[in-house]
Amino acid sequence: MTAQTSPHDAPDVSGLSIAILGGTGDQGRGLARRFALAGHDVILGSRSAQRAQDAADGLGADLPVRGLANADAAAAADVVIAAVPWDGHRDLLASLREVLAGKIVVDCVNPLGFDKQGAYALPVEEGSAAQQAAAVLPDSRVVAAFHHVSAVVLLDPEVAEVDLDVLVLGDDRAAADTVRALAARIPGVRGIFGGRLRNAHQVEALTANLISVNRRYKTHAGIRITHV
Repeated sequence: MTAQTSPHDAPDVSGLSIAILGGTGDQGRGLARRFALAGHDVILGSRSAQRAQDAADGLGADLPVRGLANADAAAAADVVIAAVPWDGHRDLLASLREVLAGKIVVDCVNPLGFDKQGAYALPVEEGSAAQQAAAVLPDSRVVAAFHHVSAVVLLDPEVAEVDLDVLVLGDDRAAADTVRALAARIPGVRGIFGGRLRNAHQVEALTANLISVNRRYKTHAGIRITHV
């Protein structure tokens, strides 16, 4: 008789190295800090290798984080997270198509605009940032995740556990399970499968709502999925 598996079962990802493109921004540095604390070798990527190394040094000499130019960072890691500004998203990923071939690429970019009424979701020709990534990286295993993680919380040394569920979307189930497991390496976080990439738009757009919540209630809100 075959034992039933839990939908929360995930692979062992403890030995994976992680590169974060656009890693000198707050979200990139926050994710780098948490993954480094979990024992992962983390590489911050930037257009400037020196800027990336300066950002890595700023996280603390005791953490396994180093900085490289984006292409070198992507080549050196098992899993690559794209945390770049939306306006440079397509061009950067397209320039790294060959080096990212065969790798899991996690897109956490939120295409947002801002005006005096607040944040709002921008239209994306491909449907979402994650779908754009998949279109320009046909040989990569693109997964969408980490859209709703507060950089302030990730960088706060007083926060030991992050109260958050990370929605993980992807057409490659094994890649999505790997990213779910990576999310769970951050204490307090669960990785929850949220559907295929075609459903990434509403996940990215929800960030605008969370920004409105944060401004109204002076907090750093996240999301939790109930009954799972």
